Amino acid sequence: MADVVLFHHVLGLTPGIEGFAELLRAGGHTVHTPDLFDGARFDTLEAGVHHASRELGFGEVIARGTRAVEGLGPDLVYAGYSMGVLPAQQLAQTRPGAAGALFIASCVPVAEFSASWPAAVPVQVHAAEADPEFVDSGDIDAARELIGQAEQGEMFLYPGGAHFFADSSTPEYDAGATDTLLARVLQFLGSH
Repeated sequence: MADVVLFHHVLGLTPGIEGFAELLRAGGHTVHTPDLFDGARFDTLEAGVHHASRELGFGEVIARGTRAVEGLGPDLVYAGYSMGVLPAQQLAQTRPGAAGALFIASCVPVAEFSASWPAAVPVQVHAAEADPEFVDSGDIDAARELIGQAEQGEMFLYPGGAHFFADSSTPEYDAGATDTLLARVLQFLGSH
């Protein structure tokens, strides 16, 4: 079974993120959920982005993610939801031994962290097909580039435009899309 580190989005380590981690654990996987915000939670995307970008800085968010895995072995699947993709992607690209990567609602250009995606690291990207945070910001293009470099890469787009569709503690939650996402993630984790 896989050893997963799941980094939360800008709303913080919400009950929905913890609930998603529990679903992965029920599938037999070990899941670590570091709190990059030291307990802070936010009700809106804007408030969370302000905290992450202005109060902490995205560099500090990534550094906190790196520190969170220091005591863990190298054979990890790095998973991130939205902002959590920053440390997940950086670690998947630069920390030796990555077993896989799972990105939800975000993707960063590969060149941000290294010259190329490590081809042997399997990756899945999941997002709502009309999410402006994913589509209009260029994340979808970054995801296509990344998938093109990976030996095993897949991108899945779900109906609608909700950014937090897979977080059951938000009003945007979509149970059907999350069930499909979860099934794909569990299959991915079971094969790597």
